[in-house]
Amino acid sequence: MIELKHLRTLQSLCNTGSLTAAAAQLHQTQSALSHQFNDLEQRLGFRLFVRKSHPLRFTPQGKIFLLLAEQVLPQIQQALQTCHEPHQKTLRIAIECHSCIQWLTPALNTFRQTWPQVVIDFKSGLTFDPQPSLQQGELDMVLTSDILPHSGLHYIPMFDFEVRLVLAPDHPLAQIEHISPADLAEEVLMIYPVQRQRLDIWRYFLQPAGIDPALKSVDNTLLLIQMVSARMGIAALPHWVVESFEKQGLIVTKTLGKGLWGRLYAAVRNGEQHQPVLQAFIRLACQHTWEHLSFVSDIAHHTHSN
Repeated sequence: MIELKHLRTLQSLCNTGSLTAAAAQLHQTQSALSHQFNDLEQRLGFRLFVRKSHPLRFTPQGKIFLLLAEQVLPQIQQALQTCHEPHQKTLRIAIECHSCIQWLTPALNTFRQTWPQVVIDFKSGLTFDPQPSLQQGELDMVLTSDILPHSGLHYIPMFDFEVRLVLAPDHPLAQIEHISPADLAEEVLMIYPVQRQRLDIWRYFLQPAGIDPALKSVDNTLLLIQMVSARMGIAALPHWVVESFEKQGLIVTKTLGKGLWGRLYAAVRNGEQHQPVLQAFIRLACQHTWEHLSFVSDIAHHTHSN
């Protein structure tokens, strides 16, 4: 029957000493405030304060509710403040792509400096199928390019990246400006040890064209680059992963079709996306990425495969 707004108004009446001053403090009209209390007093069956008294005087019943306001409102304010404080002391993160580790490590260092009370637990053992562990409460966040429908997870877009074809400088395809799916039909495509259905180049470039090149699994980025450089195969990687190798002349990169873009998401359990620690990590990670990675872009700039 009596609501928090009534308790706040009673407290304002006590502090200001008049209905007019209380209405101004609460950014309401005096008539609206008077109507609110007339309605409340009718439902309660008794008066809360004496009208036209100077200073305003509370009835015995009004004093009881005023005491309640003085007890309850500070407790609510404290509860709200506590809810916004970082109760989460451990942040358990996993990634679904090998190459993310190159920018994630320095981003983690930035986060630790800002949130030293939070321990980062990086779940590397769950690297390629961590979303079920997130659903089951074993992780707090997964960095992924895959959205699982009807998963009970919330996906927060972080940034976009271009997937480039990676070749040896003397590879015949290095002379082609824009690569078509048919150009890769007879090649050996070296990939990280994941199901091909999870690869953007397979889902959005090769499979729609009916092209099925040979695949070779390599679980280390540096080894993969060395194998590409030695003409043992080709690869498709985010541009920022291979930028330094391209500058060294070890490899060259080419646009796939009209450009193949992916999007990285931070996946969390639905309902936990407003947790202060999770929000802070995502904000700092995105900021670090935009400041230090040359070949990523804001999520608003592209039409995506995801």
